[in-house]
Amino acid sequence: MYSVFLLTVCYMKIFFEGQYTMRPEMILQRAGYGLARTRVPSYQRRLSAHVFPRFHAYIDVTDTGFRINLHLDQKAACYTGTSAHSGEYDGELIAREADRIRAHVSQYMR
Repeated sequence: MYSVFLLTVCYMKIFFEGQYTMRPEMILQRAGYGLARTRVPSYQRRLSAHVFPRFHAYIDVTDTGFRINLHLDQKAACYTGTSAHSGEYDGELIAREADRIRAHVSQYMR
């Protein structure tokens, strides 16, 4: 018998169109995000000296710019072999961080 664990993940999506003076990865790093050691390239920014909570972001490059998918990791994965974790995908804290990222990215627009 097999158990199936289904996880639907939604992110706050932040869209940026146009050309920028740096690659999106470099811009996000200059905004305080570090490269995460995950299967898919992603970036994270801690809220304190502790590992959690932390913001977690993925970058998708599009034909007209790029998109950042953002969420807040509250704690590490609870189940061995899965990436399921306690995360927040909207709310005031996420919205403030999205505004901070937007302001930072706008400095690099051509």
